[in-house]
Amino acid sequence: MNVSIVILAAGLGTRMKSKHAKVLHRAGGKALVEHVVDAALEIADPSNVVVITGHQAERVEELLGARKIRFARQTEQLGTGHAVLMAKPLLENQPGLVVVLYGDTPLLTAGTIRSLLDAHAASARAATLIATELDDPTGYGRVLLNAAGGVTGIVEQKAATPEQLKIRLANSGIYAFEAPLLWKHLSAITPNAASGEIYLTDMAEILDRAGHTVRPFQIKDPSELFGINTRIELSQADALLRERKVRELMLAGVTIEQPETVTIDSQVRVGMDSIIGPFVQLRGATTLGADCIVGACSILTNATLADGVTVEAFTLIADSEVGAGAGIGPYARLRMNTEIGAKAKIGNFVELKKTKFGMEAKAQHLAYLGDSDIGEKTNIGAGTITCNYDGTAKHKTKIGSGAFIGSNSTLVAPIEIADRAYIAAGSVITDPVPADALALGRGRQVIKEGWAKKKATAKEK
Repeated sequence: MNVSIVILAAGLGTRMKSKHAKVLHRAGGKALVEHVVDAALEIADPSNVVVITGHQAERVEELLGARKIRFARQTEQLGTGHAVLMAKPLLENQPGLVVVLYGDTPLLTAGTIRSLLDAHAASARAATLIATELDDPTGYGRVLLNAAGGVTGIVEQKAATPEQLKIRLANSGIYAFEAPLLWKHLSAITPNAASGEIYLTDMAEILDRAGHTVRPFQIKDPSELFGINTRIELSQADALLRERKVRELMLAGVTIEQPETVTIDSQVRVGMDSIIGPFVQLRGATTLGADCIVGACSILTNATLADGVTVEAFTLIADSEVGAGAGIGPYARLRMNTEIGAKAKIGNFVELKKTKFGMEAKAQHLAYLGDSDIGEKTNIGAGTITCNYDGTAKHKTKIGSGAFIGSNSTLVAPIEIADRAYIAAGSVITDPVPADALALGRGRQVIKEGWAKKKATAKEK
């Protein structure tokens, strides 16, 4: 069937107590609205997904723009029915179904949306709404049913009678409508007398009065319908999303030690038989291959690790790639598009920035390598630094394959050290070094015999 999806994301969310639109707040590593849009894109073509924006529309549209979906502006927030009307010019000629979702319900899964569509397709009906039975439905609209199980209306908490308040079947606000009937009857909703707003919930009663069937689709897990209104609820959603992600990875063959301590974003991917240590954070679009080990308290953000990489404890990797079989850390830092070759070794307190580090090369201790290109099987001694910044601009350091850089070497960029060259320990290198050469750039050692004894004698006097 052809499916269009309208996502309501125009509100500010005053109960969040924030200057940022509610749907821009983050849980599980993504903005709330991103979770909903990504679930929608598993169901519908991007051109059939319309997000209704309002408060901070430019920010919301910029965030979602790469997904190639469409937007409609609700410049005045006049209710949910009015918000859906904003999508009519974009979708009214589309056949099939229109599904209405909300940008502040990040736990809703594509699987549940598919189940809603399957339930709708199972019998002739004008609309199907997701509902759930709650022990305490306080705050939710109650779903009113006739003897045949059809929906005759939805009554909000504040308008319900004492008898209606006993109903436990709660409305989620998520609907699947037959598109022609939605667009035909949506304009018939009259503004609420008290608020002046147009409520989408009135559609159930309107369709029923017009002789059409509306059915509830009950789901067992009400957490998927969890809408975010406060910071407390935001933290609860974050915890549920991360718990869901950890469970997904473990069922896929990943070992996670002390899973209650880790932080793993929704879009992270981890290969089979990898091991994630306690208090690890895997952020953004991080991807780990198979058989990787990430040690305790390491933080990886938008990092890509090939198979068999070992990351020791307390290591930071951001926006960088690590080749197969490499070893990183402990206490190492890779950032800003660093690339580590296969089987390379980066040791403790080594930092790399915008650096290509060759296959089987080593920097085992206490080094800073910035804006560098370092060849295969080169050894970088402890205390080596590349002086890449002259106070105005950054400059490149290039080191060939099989070179040996002695401890405490200072390489002043721009500079090139050719293949198999040796740099003596403690050198300051400012000029190019040819292949197979030894370069020394340090002061000559001077020894003054008896100097310390003379100093001690003078002090006694």
